[in-house]
Amino acid sequence: MEPGLAQIREEVVRRNPGETEFFQAVDEIFATLGPVMERHPEYVEHGILRRMVEPERQIIFRVPWVDDKGVVKINRGFRVEFNSALGPYKGGIRFHPSVYLGIMKFLGFEQVFKNSLTGMPIGGGKGGADFNPAGRSEGEIMRFCQSFMTELYRHIGKDTDVPAGDIGVGTREIGFMFGQFRRITNRFEAGVFTGKGVSWGGSLVRPEATGHGVVMFVDQMLKTSDTSLDGAKVAVSGSGNVALNAIDYAQRLGATVLTASDSSGYVIDEKGIDIELLRQIKTVERGRISDYAERRDCAHFVSEGSIWDVPVDVAIPCATQNELTGDDANTLVKNGVKAVAEGANMPSTHQAIITFRDAGVLFGPGKAANAGGVATSALEMQQNASRDTWSFDYTHARLEETMIDIHDRCVATAEDFGYPGDYVTGANIAGFLKVADAMIAQGIV
Repeated sequence: MEPGLAQIREEVVRRNPGETEFFQAVDEIFATLGPVMERHPEYVEHGILRRMVEPERQIIFRVPWVDDKGVVKINRGFRVEFNSALGPYKGGIRFHPSVYLGIMKFLGFEQVFKNSLTGMPIGGGKGGADFNPAGRSEGEIMRFCQSFMTELYRHIGKDTDVPAGDIGVGTREIGFMFGQFRRITNRFEAGVFTGKGVSWGGSLVRPEATGHGVVMFVDQMLKTSDTSLDGAKVAVSGSGNVALNAIDYAQRLGATVLTASDSSGYVIDEKGIDIELLRQIKTVERGRISDYAERRDCAHFVSEGSIWDVPVDVAIPCATQNELTGDDANTLVKNGVKAVAEGANMPSTHQAIITFRDAGVLFGPGKAANAGGVATSALEMQQNASRDTWSFDYTHARLEETMIDIHDRCVATAEDFGYPGDYVTGANIAGFLKVADAMIAQGIV
């Protein structure tokens, strides 16, 4: 790491003690920016990086609510509004017990570059709470969402900060939060949230967008080596919305997806995942991945070991951060993996990324590969602003155009800075340049 960048990195560690995920995200960006600082000394002169690693606003608040037994519960809510140089803050809300300020900063920092790569006029932010919706009744989830929004409403708006869903937050939770926002403000401000139900301002394709987008990205990567997903064997981790739609779309393009997982383990289906059965179990019945194996003769459940032990041509991690380790990467490389694309946010450890790059494996970082979700959220914002609705096919075509553009800009930027074929460097620099130039244009703010 270039000495000037290393000094700023030390300041980040000192000012944000214990926030290891945030440090990891900063390190991943800083490791690629040396050539940019050398070519553009004005970024150093204007203190761009020192400003960029400090969120514009960090909001932490108490979320009191009452469970079905009448017991008062207290959770902690967050919204990190990281950078608005390109537009209103944009990023999801996550409900999960692991949520704390460091994860919100990591996600918000990543979101700045991801949103920049989409080409849309949106800044970056992230929010959430250390609330676990698993096992909670619908009434408990509604009361929690209403309490959460009773504080957050004053910090968001279609021209200020536009949240969406994330882990633990789907259309149901967004509906509860939007309803409370509307009740408190006396405004039907559709553009204040994305990921809404289609009947009340949501966009077609938004539920599919992240999963479809990551598959579109990996298909573009494979085309650079004159291959494609048609006939490829694929491993997908997770079984949430992103994983389900990645599995579905990859198989539509001719791939055979062998795996899916949840916190209890993973399944291997040599005939290819039966997506309709998996959707039924995970979204309707809210069952476990082991239920799939019990109802599918050609599948078996594995409770120990790693999903990445399965030999495949393509790996798409869609579960959570740091799920794919250096050891997992070594196993995938030994088994002949050709491409890896991140469907989740930072699912690969630093050592895993190094292993893939050293082995010549095509590697699509999350800020590029999974940008389809936020890109389609921006399309939802456009529809809300014009009080219009677009067809599924038209919106899907816009998503595909965006993912191809992101891929091509990553390739071109990496080439321009002397790192041909390095998607990590290309994505980081392309995302950074647009934000940095906007920050310089707007002065010291």
